[in-house]
Amino acid sequence: MATSPGSDIAFASQKSVPLESLRTKKLPLTEEEVFYMNCRAAYLTVFKSSLENIISKDQLYLALQHAGRNPSQKTINKYWTPQTAKLNFDDFCAILRKEKPTSKAELLKSFKQLDVNDDGCISHTDLYKFLTKRGEKMTPEEVNMIINLPEVNADGKFDYIKFCKLYMTTSGQCLKTALEKLQVDSKMRRQQFGSHMEELPERDPLPVPKPSPRIIRKSDQETFANKGDTRASLLSTARKFKASVSCTISVAANGNQDSKLIEPDLKDWPCVQSRGCFLLEDDGETVSHQYRMHIAQRSMVHLTIKPLNLSQVEGKLSPWLSVDTALYILKENENQENLQLICFTELRNREVFGWTGELGPGVYWLIPSTTGCRLRKERKPVTAEARLVRRDETGELLLTRACRAALSDVFEVIDLDGNGLLSLEEYNFFELRTSGEKCDEDAWLLCRENFDTNKNELTRQGFMDLHLMEANDQEGDPRDLWVTLHSMGYNRALELTEACPFVIDLHAERCKPRLKAVRMEASGGQLEKATCQSVLHKGEARAMDGYENVLIHTHSWDFRITTVIENKSDNKVIIHVNNELSKNCINNRGLNIFAVEVAPQSTMVCQHVMPLDEQEEWTHHCVYSLIS
Repeated sequence: MATSPGSDIAFASQKSVPLESLRTKKLPLTEEEVFYMNCRAAYLTVFKSSLENIISKDQLYLALQHAGRNPSQKTINKYWTPQTAKLNFDDFCAILRKEKPTSKAELLKSFKQLDVNDDGCISHTDLYKFLTKRGEKMTPEEVNMIINLPEVNADGKFDYIKFCKLYMTTSGQCLKTALEKLQVDSKMRRQQFGSHMEELPERDPLPVPKPSPRIIRKSDQETFANKGDTRASLLSTARKFKASVSCTISVAANGNQDSKLIEPDLKDWPCVQSRGCFLLEDDGETVSHQYRMHIAQRSMVHLTIKPLNLSQVEGKLSPWLSVDTALYILKENENQENLQLICFTELRNREVFGWTGELGPGVYWLIPSTTGCRLRKERKPVTAEARLVRRDETGELLLTRACRAALSDVFEVIDLDGNGLLSLEEYNFFELRTSGEKCDEDAWLLCRENFDTNKNELTRQGFMDLHLMEANDQEGDPRDLWVTLHSMGYNRALELTEACPFVIDLHAERCKPRLKAVRMEASGGQLEKATCQSVLHKGEARAMDGYENVLIHTHSWDFRITTVIENKSDNKVIIHVNNELSKNCINNRGLNIFAVEVAPQSTMVCQHVMPLDEQEEWTHHCVYSLIS
């Protein structure tokens, strides 16, 4: 049944717009390449290698699902006959060419024939009668799976408009997940697949296709009662959602005063302060400074973090002051790998987040965190690019006022101790961020000899002159300046849109605390682990119906809701998340509907949710469904 590549494309393809990068110009994928990439992604979700064969109906069904199809039993039987022993990758591709994805328009048309009131709903009685009495009949158990889906059923009615949207989303989600895995695994991409070896030029990231409508033929004009594809879509979607848990939390405008941060009398408490910054990477990941804190003796401690206001205009605040910030406090025991979560700053007063409590003597790590609800990659295009350099009437090169203002703010951010000077240590955090290299002692000595310094530290003027010299070295070409500014979160209009500077204040009642920034990187697994631990400790846990090993933990504050999924089973699980009924909410994923994969015997942060407008009530309503 193997076939050679043809021109009939089963997947809808979106041709990528070529993007200019600093190094290469990528070419868009052809439709044929998109098709084979989708085939490979789906196949390798089920099998470890393209050389493995499909040896059962269940494997064929699963592979077709990951390719965005929902085959009926009749379709499976067509390709897996009593004489079939195995199918290879080429056979799988041939099936995908023939079995087109069901379109939303087709589904809606089929369901509409049962909609006697023309209100977008079908009564459970009518649905049950049609699905069990006519055409490719379903069992009562299978119909019950459909009418028990909480997202599309209410008051004895099946909302087929919501179902069609759910179906299209979940069908595409399997393929999207498979594509994402393929994109990050270069070894997997280089495998040979059947008769097609991937030897592609460097191109844009693969577009995630959506199932495409097909032309309605006469054979498609059959009634709903005899339409197997629609029944297959109903049943396969119901089977995907093996169990569900719903969660609804309403929060009043401006939150609850019980969780307000109250500052103790700090008049005689020794204090130390440090600045830092959250910065967005190209992939949306957040990096930040991380700190070690030393407490010499047991003492009450008051710890706060807040966004740093850089505005020099009276009454005008920096736009990132609405970004949420937090600090996780972890105790260092035998080594840095063995950190124990102590607490985190869960109380709030306006933009200040804090914690007050007693800490014993020892070394602690402070891991800054932001949910990503309000600090995310900028999407709006910049219409006018700012000028960074200019020449005066004598031809001398100068930094523009806008450039100097931006560099001055950068200076404020990287001046961690706030003394108005840059030490070598502070400057190296900046150098590692913008160039990837450190400035050694010899280079720092040259810097001190050529630029304005004070007490062996670089002044603000020296910092400006250093960048002007770099622009002169490039004969006025501002590209290096742009690299620096982009690295620090500025867009082409010189707006700080992909960073959030912050300031940490640490008070200890009985000793002088010490606080030092030790690295700047993504918090990664340590922060994920700390967040999961805090939610599991304080949150409400609900198990999936019939799947006691899969739990949804939810913890809410007046300003934020965090959900953690715990998978105690020995198999990975995929959880479909639907936030569509939430009101006045934003989440860190930027999507109302998405799916997450949870490894066996593990926990993961599913989502953070915050109010879009804190001056209004907000309601978080989410349905978590276990996908087979």
